[in-house]
Amino acid sequence: MPWYRKLHWQILIGLLLGLLFGLLAAAQGWGGFVTRWVAPFGTIFINLLKLIAVPLVLASLIVGVTSLSDLKRLSRIGGKTIAIYIVTTAVAITIGLVIVNVLQPGHTVPPEMRTRLQEAYEADVEARAELAEQTRQRGPLQVLVDIVPENVFGAASDNRNMLQVGFIALFAGIGLLLIPADKARPVIAFFDGVNALVIQLVELIMRIAPIGVFALLADTITSIARDNLQQVFELLAALGYYSLAVVLGLVIHTLGTYPLLLKLLARVPLKTFFSGIAPAQLVAFSTSSSGATLPVSMECAEKNLGVSEEVSSFVLPLGATINMDGTALYQAVAAVFIAQTLGLGLDLGAQLTILLTAVLASIGTAAVPSAGIVMLVIILESVGVPSAGIALILGVDRILDMCRTVTNVTGDLTVATIVAATEGQLALPVPETKSAS
Repeated sequence: MPWYRKLHWQILIGLLLGLLFGLLAAAQGWGGFVTRWVAPFGTIFINLLKLIAVPLVLASLIVGVTSLSDLKRLSRIGGKTIAIYIVTTAVAITIGLVIVNVLQPGHTVPPEMRTRLQEAYEADVEARAELAEQTRQRGPLQVLVDIVPENVFGAASDNRNMLQVGFIALFAGIGLLLIPADKARPVIAFFDGVNALVIQLVELIMRIAPIGVFALLADTITSIARDNLQQVFELLAALGYYSLAVVLGLVIHTLGTYPLLLKLLARVPLKTFFSGIAPAQLVAFSTSSSGATLPVSMECAEKNLGVSEEVSSFVLPLGATINMDGTALYQAVAAVFIAQTLGLGLDLGAQLTILLTAVLASIGTAAVPSAGIVMLVIILESVGVPSAGIALILGVDRILDMCRTVTNVTGDLTVATIVAATEGQLALPVPETKSAS
């Protein structure tokens, strides 16, 4: 197949063209045109992916659980999956804390820029602080309460309730394992058909992915620039070192931690792995949403990496809801950066608090754009740093959100590959060979 026919190259071209057009639109003051005539195509693309997210998680998890055939296998695979997710999250946060303490980006922000940023994003800070306060006032076991919905249809009506949808699917799957096979068979066949339907819809949606990512990136650039390209350069100049610290941490975790785990636990060729997940990474970058990328992640895992449907339909939906390595790393860097900028020192005890809080927060963070900011407020409060400090980073948050979502999705696919390999359910595709001319 020619390179230009491959999906990941088409998406990459869409991203590059979107970046160039966004910069041109910002320089020419075409922000209104982009908002009215270009951005809607990106919104349609995301909405299509979100449209099938709930039925995908519900059907794939039910099929995945029932395909395990007994509760012992379910507990073994589930325990292995959650353990790896928690360990990689802790490693990601540790990398972030080391980098931010070595580079100390908070000491590079000029005082006048600090004041301007705080004034510019004052309203956004107040809105997010209110949400964080509501979250922080909940009891210690409220997370468990929130996982169990009181209404099936209510949980399925909002993509932010993906943990509840996952609980319903796991609960139903376990129930199907316990009832007589002749009763369970038609129910399982129904959800298996729904799962196949959703996968086919993913293939149709991905045909417009290059257009969607073009529109999303162009809109992102003009939204940040606000018809003033100079504003982007000022932000990058002031927060460039902070952004560098976040991106460096994400790169080390994505290209260091994950490949090491793959080599040790799965023995998968890295070229095969990263070329196979490229479409999912590019969609994650453009949408900033692990949930919206889930359908693409599952297609990449099964078709490009050879992960069995049994494993991918269990591990990936679970990862999209509880595994947020990139978000956790970003929160660690951001918390210490804000403290440094405000002249507040954080001792070892405070940074250990950040680590523990970020691990717990990553599990409950919704798989939607900018949800990590709300959890960051809680982390700041836990170590005595004023939450108003998030105003310092909101200007570049959208760009960093795109980057950290790539790490989140890469982590999900890494764990799915490892679990499949350790369960003997990984069948790597045979590389294409060039025909003789």
